[in-house]
Amino acid sequence: MWVKDTSPAERRVLGAAFAGYGVDAFDYMVYTFLIPTLVVVWGLTKVEAGNIATAALVTSAIGGWAAGILADRYGRVIVLQATVAWFTLFTVLSGFTHSYEQLLVTRALQGFGFGGEWSVGSVLIAETIQARYRGKAVGLVQSSWAVGWACAAIAFWAVFALAEPAVAWRILFWLGALPSVLIFWIRRNIEDPEVYRQTRAAMRDIGDTGSFLDIFSRPLIGRTVLASLLATGMQGGYYAVTTWLPTYLKTERNLSVLNTSGYLLMLIFGSFVGYLTSAWLSDRIGRRLGFILFGFCAGLLVLAYTLIPITDPVMLVLGFPLGFFLSGVFSGMGAFLSELFPSRIRGSAQGFCYNFGRATGAICPAVVGHLSGSLTLGIAIGVVAAGAYCLVIVAALLLPETAGRALDSCSADPSEPEPVAAL
Repeated sequence: MWVKDTSPAERRVLGAAFAGYGVDAFDYMVYTFLIPTLVVVWGLTKVEAGNIATAALVTSAIGGWAAGILADRYGRVIVLQATVAWFTLFTVLSGFTHSYEQLLVTRALQGFGFGGEWSVGSVLIAETIQARYRGKAVGLVQSSWAVGWACAAIAFWAVFALAEPAVAWRILFWLGALPSVLIFWIRRNIEDPEVYRQTRAAMRDIGDTGSFLDIFSRPLIGRTVLASLLATGMQGGYYAVTTWLPTYLKTERNLSVLNTSGYLLMLIFGSFVGYLTSAWLSDRIGRRLGFILFGFCAGLLVLAYTLIPITDPVMLVLGFPLGFFLSGVFSGMGAFLSELFPSRIRGSAQGFCYNFGRATGAICPAVVGHLSGSLTLGIAIGVVAAGAYCLVIVAALLLPETAGRALDSCSADPSEPEPVAAL
């Protein structure tokens, strides 16, 4: 396996990023499982539930962009620790809330750390792992989202089996304290990548402090805009489905808590396999073709899953390919964004593009919530998600291929970017 060819330092970074993104997923996805409970316990409306999800995603976009800028200036590792500490704190505090307004605030604040962790962790991995394995490595880390999602599903089932709903939802948020242990491990075992240290040293020698605004300079703005639209489509489609799927299964498909978890675990297992498969393909067939293939298939499957009147057994079977393509489309994203931009502004660029997509894609759960007032929830999910995946395909067609690019060859001068295909 390719991991055996990596150095101990590379494997430590892989482990830290994998764990960080996994707990990131747990802390975010726990809320999606709790929406039906909060509807009963608090009388939360679908619009309010969608607003909470959207608020967390919007602030995560701001946090991701800010973390990218800070990681360029102060280092990848120290900012990674700060983001984990931040989202851990506010996930725990969410368990102490007593109203819609309070939960809206804590989830919105949690979003700052949630968004920052991915931005910094993906850059750290891309700059550490050798170019021939970059797609596989970033995709492996991306697959930890499915692991965290699965842990959230299992914890949801176990806690609700042992405690009353009025208390169980609080316990699930309090479990978010566990990731704090990761902070100390990162501090002892991880260092900033060599390419980052060399770039910062070269910038100091010429008195260059760097500016995140360079991503909007004339040579780079085209790829900044298109990469942001690519991220918008991916995340808009994903959040439209995953935020509302537990509610859809329970309220429109009339599945019990146990059966809902079974359907979701099938979806999550497909997601894990999809992440790994897409990661391998992104190095094999290229980033762009992988995005187009997975985006097209994800759109079709979302429509089938939510709009076509199928039986519950067929829905269970379709859960695997739905998760496979829904999540697999993300695998090449971290490597792709790192390869698109020069080292001196890589964190800022990656943080902006991915989190612009997160902010604009975050509108989708709220749109689904509003549309469900006049349409069925299934139709609302299907229409919004399919439109988002069409955007993925268009943006991927217009962006350049970057697979195999050596990051240390990226120019330190934003006015001299590497050649880019015609936009």
